[in-house]
Amino acid sequence: MKKRLWLLFVISLTCILAMLFLGPYVYLLLTSLKPSAEAVSSPPTLWPSKFSFENYRNMFDYLPVGKYFANSLITAITSTFISVLLGSMAAYGISRFTSVTGKYFLLFTLVIRMVPMISIAIPMYMIIKNMGLIDTHLALVLVYTSVNVPFAIWLMIGFFDSIPKEFDEAARIDGCSWLGSFIRVIIPVSLPGLATTAIFTFMLAWNDFLFALLITSTNAKTATVGISEFLTAYNLDLGPMTAAAVSFSLPVMIFSLFLQRYIVSGMTLGAVKE
Repeated sequence: MKKRLWLLFVISLTCILAMLFLGPYVYLLLTSLKPSAEAVSSPPTLWPSKFSFENYRNMFDYLPVGKYFANSLITAITSTFISVLLGSMAAYGISRFTSVTGKYFLLFTLVIRMVPMISIAIPMYMIIKNMGLIDTHLALVLVYTSVNVPFAIWLMIGFFDSIPKEFDEAARIDGCSWLGSFIRVIIPVSLPGLATTAIFTFMLAWNDFLFALLITSTNAKTATVGISEFLTAYNLDLGPMTAAAVSFSLPVMIFSLFLQRYIVSGMTLGAVKE
Protein backbone atom coordinates (compact mmCIF):
# COMPACT_ATOMS: atom_id res chain seq x y z
CA MET A 1 0.00 0.00 0.00
CA LYS A 2 2.83 2.39 0.91
CA LYS A 3 4.57 1.67 -2.39
CA ARG A 4 1.38 2.47 -4.33
CA LEU A 5 0.87 5.72 -2.44
CA TRP A 6 4.49 6.68 -3.03
CA LEU A 7 4.18 5.83 -6.72
CA LEU A 8 0.99 7.90 -6.96
CA PHE A 9 2.73 10.82 -5.25
CA VAL A 10 5.71 10.65 -7.61
CA ILE A 11 3.46 10.47 -10.68
CA SER A 12 1.34 13.38 -9.47
CA LEU A 13 4.39 15.50 -8.70
CA THR A 14 5.89 14.68 -12.09
CA CYS A 15 2.67 15.67 -13.86
CA ILE A 16 2.50 18.97 -11.96
CA LEU A 17 6.12 19.82 -12.78
CA ALA A 18 5.58 18.86 -16.42
CA MET A 19 2.51 21.13 -16.61
CA LEU A 20 4.46 24.02 -15.06
CA PHE A 21 7.27 23.48 -17.55
CA LEU A 22 5.07 23.03 -20.63
CA GLY A 23 2.44 25.61 -19.65
CA PRO A 24 4.23 28.70 -21.07
CA TYR A 25 5.08 26.89 -24.30
CA VAL A 26 1.50 25.63 -24.72
CA TYR A 27 0.23 29.19 -24.21
CA LEU A 28 2.78 30.41 -26.77
CA LEU A 29 1.66 27.78 -29.27
CA LEU A 30 -2.06 28.53 -28.79
CA THR A 31 -1.44 32.27 -29.09
CA SER A 32 0.37 31.76 -32.38
CA LEU A 33 -2.73 29.97 -33.69
CA LYS A 34 -5.11 32.81 -32.79
CA PRO A 35 -6.21 35.52 -35.24
CA SER A 36 -3.97 38.59 -34.99
CA ALA A 37 -6.62 40.73 -33.28
CA GLU A 38 -7.36 38.06 -30.70
CA ALA A 39 -3.67 37.57 -29.87
CA VAL A 40 -3.50 41.07 -28.36
CA SER A 41 -7.01 41.12 -26.86
CA SER A 42 -7.54 42.14 -23.24
CA PRO A 43 -8.12 40.21 -21.10
CA PRO A 44 -6.08 37.48 -22.78
CA THR A 45 -7.66 34.11 -23.54
CA LEU A 46 -6.03 30.71 -23.50
CA TRP A 47 -7.98 28.87 -26.18
CA PRO A 48 -8.40 30.44 -29.64
CA SER A 49 -11.94 31.19 -30.79
CA LYS A 50 -10.84 29.69 -34.10
CA PHE A 51 -7.54 28.22 -35.24
CA SER A 52 -5.74 30.32 -37.81
CA PHE A 53 -2.30 30.24 -39.45
CA GLU A 54 -2.54 33.96 -40.18
CA ASN A 55 0.34 34.79 -37.84
CA TYR A 56 2.65 32.31 -39.54
CA ARG A 57 1.96 33.97 -42.88
CA ASN A 58 2.23 37.50 -41.53
CA MET A 59 5.57 37.01 -39.78
CA PHE A 60 7.30 36.91 -43.18
CA ASP A 61 5.65 40.22 -44.14
CA TYR A 62 6.86 42.06 -41.04
CA LEU A 63 10.51 40.95 -41.06
CA PRO A 64 12.86 38.78 -43.19
CA VAL A 65 12.38 35.88 -40.78
CA GLY A 66 13.60 33.31 -43.29
CA LYS A 67 16.95 35.09 -43.57
CA TYR A 68 17.32 35.26 -39.79
CA PHE A 69 16.54 31.56 -39.40
CA ALA A 70 19.03 30.68 -42.13
CA ASN A 71 21.73 32.71 -40.36
CA SER A 72 21.00 30.92 -37.08
CA LEU A 73 21.16 27.51 -38.74
CA ILE A 74 24.42 28.24 -40.56
CA THR A 75 26.22 29.55 -37.49
CA ALA A 76 24.81 26.99 -35.03
CA ILE A 77 25.47 23.93 -37.21
CA THR A 78 28.97 25.06 -38.24
CA SER A 79 30.04 25.96 -34.70
CA THR A 80 28.56 22.73 -33.35
CA PHE A 81 30.50 20.61 -35.84
CA ILE A 82 33.78 22.40 -35.14
CA SER A 83 33.24 22.40 -31.36
CA VAL A 84 32.43 18.68 -31.20
CA LEU A 85 35.36 17.83 -33.50
CA LEU A 86 37.96 19.87 -31.61
CA GLY A 87 36.47 19.09 -28.19
CA SER A 88 36.37 15.33 -28.75
CA MET A 89 39.94 15.22 -30.08
CA ALA A 90 41.25 17.29 -27.16
CA ALA A 91 39.29 15.21 -24.65
CA TYR A 92 40.59 11.97 -26.18
CA GLY A 93 44.16 13.19 -25.96
CA ILE A 94 43.78 14.25 -22.33
CA SER A 95 42.03 11.00 -21.44
CA ARG A 96 44.58 8.69 -23.08
CA PHE A 97 47.81 10.62 -22.55
CA THR A 98 47.58 11.71 -18.94
CA SER A 99 50.20 14.26 -17.92
CA VAL A 100 50.63 17.21 -15.61
CA THR A 101 50.27 19.56 -18.56
CA GLY A 102 47.03 17.87 -19.57
CA LYS A 103 45.60 18.24 -16.07
CA TYR A 104 46.45 21.93 -15.97
CA PHE A 105 44.94 22.36 -19.43
CA LEU A 106 41.76 20.67 -18.28
CA LEU A 107 41.60 22.94 -15.25
CA PHE A 108 42.20 25.92 -17.51
CA THR A 109 39.27 24.97 -19.75
CA LEU A 110 37.05 24.65 -16.68
CA VAL A 111 38.04 28.13 -15.51
CA ILE A 112 37.29 29.54 -18.98
CA ARG A 113 33.87 27.87 -19.03
CA MET A 114 32.99 29.30 -15.61
CA VAL A 115 33.60 32.89 -16.72
CA PRO A 116 30.24 34.71 -17.19
CA MET A 117 29.55 35.43 -20.83
CA ILE A 118 28.61 39.05 -20.10
CA SER A 119 32.12 39.71 -18.76
CA ILE A 120 33.80 38.73 -22.05
CA ALA A 121 31.21 40.27 -24.36
CA ILE A 122 32.98 43.63 -24.78
CA PRO A 123 36.51 42.14 -25.24
CA MET A 124 35.07 39.67 -27.74
CA TYR A 125 33.40 42.50 -29.61
CA MET A 126 36.67 44.45 -29.77
CA ILE A 127 38.55 41.42 -31.08
CA ILE A 128 35.95 40.76 -33.77
CA LYS A 129 35.92 44.46 -34.71
CA ASN A 130 39.71 44.60 -35.03
CA MET A 131 39.58 41.53 -37.26
CA GLY A 132 37.07 43.27 -39.51
CA LEU A 133 34.48 40.53 -39.08
CA ILE A 134 31.57 42.52 -37.66
CA ASP A 135 28.20 41.34 -39.04
CA THR A 136 29.57 38.15 -40.62
CA HIS A 137 28.77 34.48 -40.14
CA LEU A 138 32.43 33.77 -39.47
CA ALA A 139 32.39 36.09 -36.45
CA LEU A 140 29.52 34.21 -34.85
CA VAL A 141 31.09 30.84 -35.64
CA LEU A 142 34.38 31.89 -34.03
CA VAL A 143 32.63 33.23 -30.92
CA TYR A 144 30.37 30.21 -30.45
CA THR A 145 33.21 27.78 -31.08
CA SER A 146 35.48 29.49 -28.54
CA VAL A 147 32.70 29.32 -25.96
CA ASN A 148 31.61 25.75 -26.72
CA VAL A 149 34.97 23.97 -27.08
CA PRO A 150 35.79 24.03 -23.32
CA PHE A 151 32.29 22.74 -22.59
CA ALA A 152 32.67 19.98 -25.20
CA ILE A 153 36.02 18.93 -23.72
CA TRP A 154 34.63 18.58 -20.21
CA LEU A 155 31.55 16.75 -21.42
CA MET A 156 33.43 14.30 -23.67
CA ILE A 157 36.28 13.45 -21.33
CA GLY A 158 33.90 11.62 -19.02
CA PHE A 159 32.76 9.39 -21.88
CA PHE A 160 36.30 8.67 -23.04
CA ASP A 161 37.46 7.84 -19.51
CA SER A 162 34.69 5.23 -19.26
CA ILE A 163 35.82 3.46 -22.46
CA PRO A 164 38.38 0.73 -21.65
CA LYS A 165 41.86 1.43 -22.98
CA GLU A 166 41.92 -2.17 -24.24
CA PHE A 167 39.93 -0.91 -27.24
CA ASP A 168 42.81 1.35 -28.24
CA GLU A 169 45.36 -1.38 -27.63
CA ALA A 170 43.42 -3.85 -29.77
CA ALA A 171 43.22 -1.31 -32.59
CA ARG A 172 46.93 -0.61 -32.32
CA ILE A 173 47.71 -4.32 -32.52
CA ASP A 174 45.58 -4.51 -35.69
CA GLY A 175 47.80 -1.85 -37.23
CA CYS A 176 45.83 1.34 -36.60
CA SER A 177 47.55 4.58 -35.70
CA TRP A 178 46.34 6.64 -32.76
CA LEU A 179 44.25 8.74 -35.14
CA GLY A 180 42.96 5.61 -36.88
CA SER A 181 41.93 3.97 -33.61
CA PHE A 182 40.21 7.20 -32.58
CA ILE A 183 38.20 7.41 -35.81
CA ARG A 184 37.45 3.71 -36.37
CA VAL A 185 37.01 2.44 -32.82
CA ILE A 186 36.53 5.18 -30.26
CA ILE A 187 34.16 7.40 -32.25
CA PRO A 188 31.60 4.59 -32.91
CA VAL A 189 31.73 3.59 -29.24
CA SER A 190 31.27 7.16 -28.00
CA LEU A 191 28.34 8.11 -30.25
CA PRO A 192 26.05 8.69 -27.24
CA GLY A 193 28.53 11.17 -25.82
CA LEU A 194 29.00 12.89 -29.17
CA ALA A 195 25.24 13.18 -29.62
CA THR A 196 24.76 14.65 -26.16
CA THR A 197 27.59 17.12 -26.67
CA ALA A 198 26.25 18.11 -30.08
CA ILE A 199 22.78 18.83 -28.67
CA PHE A 200 24.07 21.04 -25.87
CA THR A 201 26.54 22.94 -28.04
CA PHE A 202 23.88 23.42 -30.71
CA MET A 203 21.45 24.78 -28.13
CA LEU A 204 24.03 27.19 -26.72
CA ALA A 205 24.71 28.60 -30.17
CA TRP A 206 21.09 28.51 -31.35
CA ASN A 207 19.70 30.29 -28.28
CA ASP A 208 22.40 32.95 -27.97
CA PHE A 209 21.18 36.53 -27.91
CA LEU A 210 24.00 38.54 -26.34
CA PHE A 211 26.80 37.97 -28.87
CA ALA A 212 24.41 37.98 -31.83
CA LEU A 213 23.12 41.38 -30.71
CA LEU A 214 26.61 42.84 -30.28
CA ILE A 215 28.41 41.67 -33.42
CA THR A 216 25.62 41.55 -36.02
CA SER A 217 23.49 44.27 -37.56
CA THR A 218 21.96 43.22 -40.89
CA ASN A 219 23.65 40.50 -42.93
CA ALA A 220 24.34 37.94 -40.17
CA LYS A 221 21.50 38.80 -37.79
CA THR A 222 20.14 35.64 -36.14
CA ALA A 223 16.59 34.65 -35.27
CA THR A 224 16.94 35.49 -31.57
CA VAL A 225 17.71 39.12 -32.37
CA GLY A 226 15.23 39.20 -35.23
CA ILE A 227 12.32 38.03 -33.08
CA SER A 228 12.97 40.85 -30.62
CA GLU A 229 12.31 43.35 -33.43
CA PHE A 230 8.60 42.53 -33.32
CA LEU A 231 8.60 44.62 -30.12
CA THR A 232 9.02 48.31 -30.91
CA ALA A 233 8.48 51.54 -28.99
CA TYR A 234 5.13 52.06 -30.66
CA ASN A 235 3.77 48.59 -31.32
CA LEU A 236 3.85 44.94 -30.24
CA ASP A 237 3.13 42.44 -33.00
CA LEU A 238 2.37 39.65 -30.58
CA GLY A 239 0.75 37.28 -33.06
CA PRO A 240 3.61 37.09 -35.60
CA MET A 241 6.10 37.23 -32.72
CA THR A 242 4.68 34.08 -31.10
CA ALA A 243 4.55 32.36 -34.49
CA ALA A 244 8.23 33.14 -35.05
CA ALA A 245 9.08 31.96 -31.52
CA VAL A 246 7.31 28.62 -32.07
CA SER A 247 9.07 28.17 -35.41
CA PHE A 248 12.38 29.04 -33.75
CA SER A 249 11.93 26.22 -31.20
CA LEU A 250 11.30 23.50 -33.79
CA PRO A 251 14.89 22.93 -35.03
CA VAL A 252 16.15 22.14 -31.52
CA MET A 253 13.28 19.68 -31.00
CA ILE A 254 13.89 17.99 -34.34
CA PHE A 255 17.64 17.87 -33.74
CA SER A 256 17.14 16.33 -30.30
CA LEU A 257 14.66 13.73 -31.57
CA PHE A 258 16.99 12.80 -34.43
CA LEU A 259 19.89 12.14 -32.04
CA GLN A 260 17.78 10.56 -29.30
CA ARG A 261 18.54 7.01 -30.38
CA TYR A 262 22.26 7.65 -29.91
CA ILE A 263 21.76 9.14 -26.46
CA VAL A 264 19.78 6.17 -25.15
CA SER A 265 22.19 3.67 -26.71
CA GLY A 266 24.71 1.86 -24.56
CA MET A 267 28.26 3.07 -24.27
CA THR A 268 29.50 -0.04 -26.09
CA LEU A 269 27.57 0.75 -29.28
CA GLY A 270 29.65 -0.43 -32.21
CA ALA A 271 32.28 -2.12 -30.07
CA VAL A 272 31.47 -5.63 -31.26
CA LYS A 273 32.34 -6.52 -34.83
CA GLU A 274 29.64 -8.25 -36.84
